[in-house]
This record gives sequence, structure tokens and C-alpha cells, in this order.
Amino acid sequence: MAESHGEAKGTTAHTEAGGGKPPFPPFERDTFASQLVSLVIAFVALYLIVSRIALPRVGSVLDARQNAIDGDLAQAQKLKDESDAALKAYESELAAARSRAQTIGAETREKLNAASEAERKTLEQRLTAKLVEAEKTIAATRETAMGNVRGIAADAAAAIVQQLTGIAPAKKSVDAAVKASLKGS
Repeated sequence: MAESHGEAKGTTAHTEAGGGKPPFPPFERDTFASQLVSLVIAFVALYLIVSRIALPRVGSVLDARQNAIDGDLAQAQKLKDESDAALKAYESELAAARSRAQTIGAETREKLNAASEAERKTLEQRLTAKLVEAEKTIAATRETAMGNVRGIAADAAAAIVQQLTGIAPAKKSVDAAVKASLKGS
């Protein structure tokens, strides 16, 4: 029994040294220096791993992203420049087309004005010729009518004088009276 008691005593001594609970290992004075060395070694190892492996990878990813962004921006600027050039070309073509359209419109307007002026002159000449012909016809008709009026007036005057006086007047005197009457009016 002494052996079993001795084993119990050895295990209880270790657990009973600080009042029942073992102290927190980093705060033990016996292991503090070795833990500090282990901490420095772990920190240096972690620093070396991060600085040699992780940071270059992160840096390369950031550089790749920056290069991609710069490339995209350069491509966008190139496309913008191309679209600006295309817009300027479109605007110049549009201005040229408008100019051509105005020129064609002015030429067409001048041609139509010249054609209508020529047609108007031709029509005026035809109308003037018809007017002269109509005036000649009217004058001839008037002469004929005036000749007939004299004869009708002479016959009517002779008939009136005969009716009033009962005697037929001389044809020369009736013609002279009608002629004098027509000249006076």
C-alpha cells in the first residue's frame, strides 16, 4: 500500500503546489524565457512566410488587377476616340449632304423658274396674238354692224317720215340726215 500511496503523493504534489490549480503556463516563471524564445521564433517564421509568400501573391494580384483596370481604361479611351472620330466623320458627311441638297434644290428651283418664265412668255405671246386677232375681228364686226346700222337707221327714218307725213322722203336726204346724226353722237 505504500507504493500506491507514494504514487498518489507524487501526482498530488504537482497539482497541489499552487493552491489546487496549476498556474497559466505563459505566466510560469520557469518556462517564461523558453516561451518567449518560442514566440520570437514563431513570429520570425510567420513574418518570413507572410513577407516571402503571401505578400508577393497579394501584390501580384493587386498589380494584375491594376494592369487590367489600366488596360480597360486604355481600351475605353481608344474606343471613345474612335467613336468621336466616327461622329466627326458622320457630322461632316451630314453637312456635305445638306450642302449638296441645298445646291441641288437651288439648281432645280432656278431651272423650274427659267422654264416657267419661258412658258409664261410663250403664253403671253400667244395671248397677245389672240388679243390682236380678236381686236381685228371686233373692229371688222363693228364696221359691219355700223354699216348695217346706217342702213337700218336710214330705212327706219324713211319709214317714220313716211308714216308721219304720208310722203316717202328722198333716199339722199335720209342718208345725209342719218350720217349727220351718227357723227354728232
